[in-house]
Amino acid sequence: MGSTFLLAALISAAAASATTAPPVAADWRTPDAENMLVIDTSKGRVIVELIPEVAPEHVARIKTLARKGTYDGRVFFRVIDRFMAQTGDPDDTGEGGSDLPDLKAEFTFRRDAASPFKTAAGPSGTEEGFVKSLPVISQAWSWHDVTSDGKVAAWGSYCPGVVGMARSEEPDSGNSQFFLMRQPYMSLDKRYTAFGRVVSGMEVVRAIKTGEPVAAPQDRMDRVRVLADIAPAERPAVRIVDPTSAWFETEIQRVRKLKGADFSLCDVTIPVEVN
Repeated sequence: MGSTFLLAALISAAAASATTAPPVAADWRTPDAENMLVIDTSKGRVIVELIPEVAPEHVARIKTLARKGTYDGRVFFRVIDRFMAQTGDPDDTGEGGSDLPDLKAEFTFRRDAASPFKTAAGPSGTEEGFVKSLPVISQAWSWHDVTSDGKVAAWGSYCPGVVGMARSEEPDSGNSQFFLMRQPYMSLDKRYTAFGRVVSGMEVVRAIKTGEPVAAPQDRMDRVRVLADIAPAERPAVRIVDPTSAWFETEIQRVRKLKGADFSLCDVTIPVEVN
């Protein structure tokens, strides 16, 4: 069996002593290899699940640049300890981008009844939950009755491990640079496009040398590949607990009871196995 990696920090020693029973076979899902990014860094391997349901153009861009080799050898040039690690600049300065046009922001997306959204809580006219591994906040579904398209607005929420697209002051200026969250930072919600989440390797993300900018940066992405492009004999096997599973529902209720009014999506851990 592979090691289990948790998407969020352990909530407390007390919580660990009262965990939900382990997931069974029916609780797991195998993510689409076409939407998994394998980042081999100087500090170790990071695996990201890309979520095209929330930001299709950004996911497509990341995969295009990965397949072109644009990200191979790129340094982490801006890394803030309790915030994030930024990379993806072909110039390694924080000022550059790819030769592709800038992207239109996808800060929010329109959620409909078919969207793979698992509700975890519903405070103050909103709903909080998950689309696959990504924490998402949404308008309450009841609002769909009064919207012109029968859908509601939703957006990725910046818990640890969430991956977002960097940009300038101009909203529609994302290009190639992206960042991986080291800690929660919800003030980024609806201001930066969230398009994925680290499902394995958070210890790697948190080990990258810090600096704003990093002095003489040495930590880098040696190789970035889409999982589907890796030869079967070399390809890591990844499975993630399904947010729609019975296990996950029980785990959400356990954590909500434990945290009470302080509950946050970032408190919920999602088991992942990599072999």
